[in-house]
Amino acid sequence: MPASRNEQSRRAILDAAISMIGELGYDHISIEAIARQAGVGKQTIYRWWPSKGAVILEAATESLSAVVALPDTGDFVADIRTQLAAILELITTTGFGPAYRCLIAAGQSDPDLLRALFDRIIAPNIEDFRARTARAQQRGEMRADADWQTMRDLLYGVVEYRLIHAMPLEPEYLDGVLEIVFQGVR
Repeated sequence: MPASRNEQSRRAILDAAISMIGELGYDHISIEAIARQAGVGKQTIYRWWPSKGAVILEAATESLSAVVALPDTGDFVADIRTQLAAILELITTTGFGPAYRCLIAAGQSDPDLLRALFDRIIAPNIEDFRARTARAQQRGEMRADADWQTMRDLLYGVVEYRLIHAMPLEPEYLDGVLEIVFQGVR
């Protein structure tokens, strides 16, 4: 973050972006509208971010970072459930769900935005999952030969699929997913 950013203005911009996207959708908000709701000039936003997508990506990344940390209690399945439940709550109770859907949609015509989404949200979480899976395998929480990449795709892919297609995401659904995935890796 550039040193010249005023944290209060930055926070107001990110809060405005995430709340507006939840209400209006990506196509119906503009830098000007975000600036107006945040109480800043649009030049302030353009000085710190190159596009509306970049503002929303930063807002979504910050929203997710508070819940995405994968715990390590020594019970891998319980830890995954805790993390996924927190992600589901974020998706269903805040502007993160609509923001993430809009970023993926906008990324279809903006490869730089899609790459940034992968680099800032997906890639770090893949690495965290890989590291946590390796520890679980070393400690005997799961089979040493379990394919962590396929497990990750099954666990998180189903959440993304349901999010992207605006399908229901209830915490009870997680139990079925966890049972199907982990029944074969213990």
